[in-house]
Amino acid sequence: MKLYIVPTPVGNLEDMTFRAIKVLKEVDFILAEDTRTSGILLKHFGIENRLMAHHKFNEHQSVAGVIALLKQGKTGAVISDAGTPGLSDPGFLIVRACVAEGIEVECLPGATAAIPALVNSGLPMDRFSFEGFLPPKKGRQTRLQQLSDEPRTMIFYESPYRVVKTLQQLAELLGGTRQASVSREISKIHNETVRGTLDELILHFTQHEPKGEFVMVVAGKQ
Repeated sequence: MKLYIVPTPVGNLEDMTFRAIKVLKEVDFILAEDTRTSGILLKHFGIENRLMAHHKFNEHQSVAGVIALLKQGKTGAVISDAGTPGLSDPGFLIVRACVAEGIEVECLPGATAAIPALVNSGLPMDRFSFEGFLPPKKGRQTRLQQLSDEPRTMIFYESPYRVVKTLQQLAELLGGTRQASVSREISKIHNETVRGTLDELILHFTQHEPKGEFVMVVAGKQ
């Protein structure tokens, strides 16, 4: 009776750990954010296991069934499309439910986009604040205002369609001279990191259309 949280590669399949493959081969079932995406990954590593959908649209409903399986003595694993489940991906609800029911949970170390982006940024990393995705509409301005006096380095996930808008909003709030870094396609063939002030990054991504998955790292208030 145990649930494993298993990180999967954010880009390069070689980032999959030996232990992650072993666990996924041995558990009784795997909860996947997208069974089609995860099916490709599992097939690549020769993992043949019971795959169950567990995503943001059904996780509230599926938790009870998963808990019931675990209480029968089964072992399970949670994976997301990329990275560590629970970090801006489904995972928190099932972990919380397991803890409440006394079911053992173990998170394997592994891939996540936030830490490589932070280290690549060249900004202070002794203390940082992971903010994930900002609210797309309601609550966005409130969240940004709350961060105006944040002294720690801040990490944001963002879609390519909102990169410029988010940089502009951060510049308005924090000042265009605030140092920042934007990493895209981490661990993939076209990965790159662009560093500079918020104003410089706005100019860059206005001239170069943002494509791919993005992590933005912004210096804290001095």
